[in-house]
Amino acid sequence: MTIIDDSQNPPMVEAFFDQTSNTVSYLIHDAATGAAAIIDPVLDFDHNSGRLATASADHLLARVEELNLQLAYVLETHAHADHMSAGHYLRVKTGAKLAIGEKITEVQQVFAPIFEADDVSFDGVAFDRLLSDGETLPLGTNTIQVVHTPGHTPACVCYKIGDAIFVGDTLFMPDFGTARCDFPGGDAATLYASIQKILAFPDNMRVFTCHDYLPKGRDEYIWESSIAEQRRSNIHIGGKSEEEFVAMRSTRDKTLAAPKLILPSLQVNIRAGTLPPAEASGAVFLRLPVNAFPGFEHTSDALQAKVEDFQPDWHI
Repeated sequence: MTIIDDSQNPPMVEAFFDQTSNTVSYLIHDAATGAAAIIDPVLDFDHNSGRLATASADHLLARVEELNLQLAYVLETHAHADHMSAGHYLRVKTGAKLAIGEKITEVQQVFAPIFEADDVSFDGVAFDRLLSDGETLPLGTNTIQVVHTPGHTPACVCYKIGDAIFVGDTLFMPDFGTARCDFPGGDAATLYASIQKILAFPDNMRVFTCHDYLPKGRDEYIWESSIAEQRRSNIHIGGKSEEEFVAMRSTRDKTLAAPKLILPSLQVNIRAGTLPPAEASGAVFLRLPVNAFPGFEHTSDALQAKVEDFQPDWHI
């Protein structure tokens, strides 16, 4: 992939932090033209009550209107497992194109059958654009360049815009490390290669992460670093060979619980931020498949109960 050197044309970047999911959404715009993009917007969801809200997305829209921007794109770095995407809501409100990495089709193939989401086709057609490695999109006088960075998921991409790169879940702040690789399709060796791809950018490039989790010893949320800081100080990367990184990442991943919102989030996000089809009554339901989700057997120290042991038998 040929990297476009437009670092002398820095975009304007504003971050919007959702403390419920520890997610950072970004509004990026070209100062010369007002062309704008939003990266990784959050749809508010209260797990306990099952209620959706759009306050986070509406905050982004209010800022777009306040600055008189023209929203061209809503960009997803991947199909998130920790929050629902407001991508569809934003494109309906603004006409912006909703885009994601082209490997989302592989993610749909894995997860749609788990939820028996028969309405989901495995071609990514729910999104407006499927983006390939090295592809570019215009953003006024800026250029958005797509960098495919699999490992956390097969579909992960970063977006390089001027002197900034938006890395999704691939990297976190240097004192927190890197993304987990135990989701279906994740792979620690692949993530290591993707991280090296990112670290090959110039030292002074700004790095914006999708999350921050307040590691021990820090009391302020932050989400911006630099390539130099990541290369020098990232606790999972510094001085580690690929073999050492894979061993560390694999061991750590075995201790991690499934994200709280993984089941509702994935079945919405593989649909590009839309809900499942309504039932005949008009009601909409999100599914919670029992013992069907792969990869998290290690999160329970008790034996998994067999589903059939809890099925009714009316002949007894």
